This record gives sequence, C-alpha cells and structure tokens, in this order.
Amino acid sequence: MAAQIPIVATTATPGIARNSKKRPASPSHNSSSAGGYSASKKKKSSASSFPQHSGHGGAAAGKKNRTWKNLKQILASERALPWQLHDPNYFSIDAPPSFKPAKKYSDVSGLLANYTDPQSKLRFSTIEEFSYIRRLPSDVVTGYLALRKATSIVP
Repeated sequence: MAAQIPIVATTATPGIARNSKKRPASPSHNSSSAGGYSASKKKKSSASSFPQHSGHGGAAAGKKNRTWKNLKQILASERALPWQLHDPNYFSIDAPPSFKPAKKYSDVSGLLANYTDPQSKLRFSTIEEFSYIRRLPSDVVTGYLALRKATSIVP
C-alpha cells in the first residue's frame, strides 16, 4: 500500500504567549527609585496597534492544510472523469524528433561511452572495458550487438 505523507501543523492559540516568563521593568532614569527599576508599570501600546501573530510563519503562513492522496486515490479519481476516445494522453502524444544527438552508452557497463571498438563495433568507456571486449568470443559480441539492435552484426 502506498504511504501517505502527513502534514504536521502546530496549533497555536492566538493571544496566548509561548513564553510566560515576565521580564523586569526597564531601569528608570530618576535616582529616587530603589534598585534602578521603576515602581509603576508601563502600559503596552504596541500590542493594541499590531494584530496578534498566529504562530505560523514562513511558507505555511498563508496556506491551508492540504489533504494528501496516494496514487491509488489519484488514479481512481481520474478514472471517474468523463474521458473521450480522442482525448490526448501520455501514449497518444507525438513528440517531434530531438535536435540533440542520441547519447551512446557502453555495451558492457552501461556508462556513457565515448569510444567504439573498430573491430567489434561495441561501445566502451574505459580501457578496462576495451581489453574485456577484445577478449570476448565472436558469439558473445554478436549477442551484445543484438541486444543493442545494431544493424551491422559482425560474424
């Protein structure tokens, strides 16, 4: 069964501060108060002028909680759509030929091959593969070329 990716949302109640510890009042500039702190409490004016923060920040601030669907649910919902016979799908779309040349891979290792053996027409990428290709019997070389569907099979 396909695994679903859960979204973990932190629940923060607006109006309740996360850290409930209170800081001491800022020191006053008159020398009459003991300890350098003011005896009267100051009223917070910034709390009323700014809206309360929701606790969510960054990219999740404006997004709703998403419900995740697994592949089975997505395929079932696509099957329920009213598809016509001539609607395009991944199998019916014809792409134009590429302007880039086709990549050539080694017949032995599958790595990108920069070289071709002139004797056997097999592709290789390293010196070790070249020495391995040269030691191969002709029926194995023919098998490699048949796997690649090469037209010029050397007898």
